[in-house]
Amino acid sequence: MVTVDGVSIRALAYPALVGLPRVGDRVLLNVGALAAGLGTGGYALVVAIPDRLPPDDPDMSGHIVKSRYTPLQVMVTSADEQDTVHHETLRSADSLDQMPVVVADLHSALPAVLAGIQSSYGTDRGLQLRVAYVMTDGGALPAWFSRTVAGLREAGWLAATITTGQSFGGDLEAVTVHSGLLTARHVVRADIAIVAQGPGNLGTGTPWGYSGVAAGEAINAAAVLGGRPVGSLRISFADPRERHQGVSHHSLTAYGRVALAPADVVLPGLPEPQASRVAADAVVLASRHRLITVPLDGLEEALRGCPVPLSTMGRNLDQDLEYFLAAAAAGRHAASLLRC
Repeated sequence: MVTVDGVSIRALAYPALVGLPRVGDRVLLNVGALAAGLGTGGYALVVAIPDRLPPDDPDMSGHIVKSRYTPLQVMVTSADEQDTVHHETLRSADSLDQMPVVVADLHSALPAVLAGIQSSYGTDRGLQLRVAYVMTDGGALPAWFSRTVAGLREAGWLAATITTGQSFGGDLEAVTVHSGLLTARHVVRADIAIVAQGPGNLGTGTPWGYSGVAAGEAINAAAVLGGRPVGSLRISFADPRERHQGVSHHSLTAYGRVALAPADVVLPGLPEPQASRVAADAVVLASRHRLITVPLDGLEEALRGCPVPLSTMGRNLDQDLEYFLAAAAAGRHAASLLRC
């Protein structure tokens, strides 16, 4: 909590960037997102502690700059750069070896996809899958912002987070989604990868002006590397915006027009009339992709057993059940591909 002109406001500091704030510190704040009333990013952000700068990091040996040419750019060691223990592995890596890759538009889909995977291959079934999260840079850049990722790692549901593009702060860093996927397969030894942006989502209400367009590019990346791309649909019957009712236009555009490679696009086996609405919306994807209907038995229970809170656009599991079931169904399908 920071006092500004006699008013207390929430502020977020990343100690790795600015040092650890103490009671009584004077801090320089960026309040743009807070003033705009943004939901996910509605914090004041600590830019610096002017009276007590953080010590230089003697271990900063990486050569990759992320959040490039901003005042808080960071130097990281990327898994694929020279002079790392993984460079030789990744220099020759060129295939995902048919690894299933689940692609989702929103960060909120991540725990639901994992719940679907767990429902098929939980620890009680004697087989613990290694699942890697490949985080793109469409939302938050620091992986540290995600309470979801921290909770999933603590619960053992994620083997590793790999931050790609301009995003940073994962267990491993990679330059692109392509090298991030190869890192997931050949360094993390993942059985399944999930690709989604970090917390937050940029949308302008226009057909092309939203960060989820990158989901289509992730399908292409998974396919060109010899993976098995699985498209998780963004579905809602609770969102008040018509463009997100049924199958969101975000999914229809990303998978229908941006993704040039075929994928398994998962339709959750919803009851009527939702099932007919989803099928009608998704029919435009059938010319390029395989539409796979996945039964939902046991998935709601799996979602309720998730180790982190489920929330999307301010709505919880009960308020937007179909959204989370769709993501869990994609996870279930990806797990089933391991048996093929």
